[in-house]
Amino acid sequence: MLNAVDRYLFRLIIVPLVGTLVIAAMLLLLEKMLNLFDFVVNEGGPVSVVWRMLGNLIPEYLSLGIPIGVTLGILLGFRRLALSSELDALNSVGVGYGRMLRVPYILAAVFALLNFGIVGFLQPYSRYAYEGLRFELRSGALGASIKVGEFTRIAERTTLRVEQSFDQGADLRGVFVRAAQADGRSLAVSAARGQFLITDDPDIIILRLKTGTLVHDAPNTPTPRVLTFVQHDLPVNLPAMENFRSRGLENLESTVPELWAKMRDPGVSADDRRKASATFHRRTVQWVVMFVLPLLAVALAVPPKRSTSAIGVFLSVVILVTYHKISEYGERMGAIGRIDPMLAQWIPFALFTALSVWFYHVLAHKPGGQPIGALDRLFKKIGGLFKGLRKPAAKIGLVPDEPEPQAQP
Repeated sequence: MLNAVDRYLFRLIIVPLVGTLVIAAMLLLLEKMLNLFDFVVNEGGPVSVVWRMLGNLIPEYLSLGIPIGVTLGILLGFRRLALSSELDALNSVGVGYGRMLRVPYILAAVFALLNFGIVGFLQPYSRYAYEGLRFELRSGALGASIKVGEFTRIAERTTLRVEQSFDQGADLRGVFVRAAQADGRSLAVSAARGQFLITDDPDIIILRLKTGTLVHDAPNTPTPRVLTFVQHDLPVNLPAMENFRSRGLENLESTVPELWAKMRDPGVSADDRRKASATFHRRTVQWVVMFVLPLLAVALAVPPKRSTSAIGVFLSVVILVTYHKISEYGERMGAIGRIDPMLAQWIPFALFTALSVWFYHVLAHKPGGQPIGALDRLFKKIGGLFKGLRKPAAKIGLVPDEPEPQAQP
């Protein structure tokens, strides 16, 4: 059962934890959103697909934001205790660091299970859906927008150009269409207005043109036929859509059980088994590392005595980002066979665990121990050098000296 101290620690930790998690995920999504807008606009697709693609990227970015959120949430909660001297008061009444780690480890266990569900099962399906949207956007299955003033190929041997577009493409003005056939016949149409209409056949759409001229040319006809019309319906045969590949061909789209089965399948090539092993161990490390983060966060949360330095917050972010990049690099090196896929993940994990345990041991079990004390003193010396370069204002002529008093006659 949680007592009053545990509930107090939970309130201190949960608010910065959730806030940091949301902010980290949103920042990652905002960075990706600009690239997606450029991609969708260049492909001529509807802007609404950007939000669907971002939604499918949320699990991937949550798996990156959860470790940062858990670490900074615990760190900021314990830092507040240290700066308000509540941490010393708890230690003085017999509540040690080991006892206070109960709530951080409960939260770490909950988010470890959540992260395992994300990277092990949810992320592969969302990644497959994301790649499916990219495929449909490139192939035109989501519908290509008509670029005003440019020639757009809307079907095989059919080109369209419009001068103006209103009501999101429902009302086209200044329409020109040229359609060619395999036997050499061609059709050129210019019309004042036009609009697309759907039919019962998903492979055919109707381009309804109003008030225009139609020119029909054929190889055996010496003079092209010219017709004027008030309304003319031009059928457009859409190209056949290629089906998207099945899920699981890429390791990023395979769940943890599927990766394990691929690693053990003798019918799979050695290269594919090695790539599956690299992805499997990377995903395993992503959620196992959650149980090490409380030790690192508590060790970096407590500043040296008589100091309010935030060097621990900065150092925690640097350590997490560095470890994440090393893990990514290890996955790539393991996939191409430069190093054993298992060692590429578990050796950096062992070093990261040893560093976190040592930091915590220095803080909790050594009298007056401070794992970041040396860094804090170093930054203070650097700050002191900058302060020493400043001179009094009166000596450099910025403030005039007061005139000496005149002697009275």
